[in-house]
Amino acid sequence: MRVVLSVGRYFKKRFGLRVRKIPISLQGFTCPNIDGFLAKGGCIYCDNESFSPSLVKIDKISQTKMNFSLQHNPLLDRQIQQLEEQFHWHADFHQEKFGVSKYMIYFQSYTNTYAPFDTLKTLYDRALSLPNVVGMSIGTRIDSVQDSVLELLGEYVKQGKEIWLEYGIQSVYNETLALTNRAHKIEGAKEMFEKTRALGIKVCAHLIYGLPKETPDMMLHSLDSVLEWGIDGIKIHPLYVVNGTRLAKMYKEGQYEPITMECFSDLIVKSLQKIPPDIVIQRISAGAHDDTLLAPKWCFDKNIQMRYLRDRLREVGIEY
Repeated sequence: MRVVLSVGRYFKKRFGLRVRKIPISLQGFTCPNIDGFLAKGGCIYCDNESFSPSLVKIDKISQTKMNFSLQHNPLLDRQIQQLEEQFHWHADFHQEKFGVSKYMIYFQSYTNTYAPFDTLKTLYDRALSLPNVVGMSIGTRIDSVQDSVLELLGEYVKQGKEIWLEYGIQSVYNETLALTNRAHKIEGAKEMFEKTRALGIKVCAHLIYGLPKETPDMMLHSLDSVLEWGIDGIKIHPLYVVNGTRLAKMYKEGQYEPITMECFSDLIVKSLQKIPPDIVIQRISAGAHDDTLLAPKWCFDKNIQMRYLRDRLREVGIEY
């Protein structure tokens, strides 16, 4: 039985004990395909409140939004406060319930490199100074990481910190990226991965299976592509439909049919058979646990997903 290098196993091997990724969502952060810099409205499937549990706790009164050209950030003190409050809440919970004593800060919601350099440096420095934090994982896009930020993250690596950039690739097909309103093309992704890894920063690629008009062969080709470009970790999850998104409108109008559990599990089996054993499998499931979920209904309970996926993987000799 081949045992997959899950993120838990990776951290246990790397640090000798359990490490918990703590999700952080900060007021004012957005994406260039939301704020009008490249497009408006964001990805057609995106409702950050359903994807990021910390986000719903944030006071959204201020209209200030992060971007590269923002001259002064009036939200910085509040962002620092939110960072510390969210960290301590999660750290205390996992320490008391599971005995976890080491943590990775996970800047999760929106594009977490899409802000002025001084703001990012202040937040990253503060995150790495929190008790028992061994590193950071930062969610972003291939078009939103400036060289100065890469160099800063490379300096943290030299200081012994575990630094990951999580690039939302989703698909390597430009027609899919256009349909989902990503507002960038796939060209340049390979070079971005190479530049990132050259500084010792680990790359985690995010892929979504079940995007509109994609076939299973297209989804597996996206996987083959990111593997060829060079990655350290990967997240794969099914596309699900939540209220308030443009994908929800497509679904209600009969223009989108969600992926089935059987198709998704077949793809996961084939994917894990392809992925080399030294690549960290950070995720193979996703869902929404409230009434915002429209479809597919099997995405309501990730525990049910994982039991089904583990059973399917064991059938081909893979232990997740």
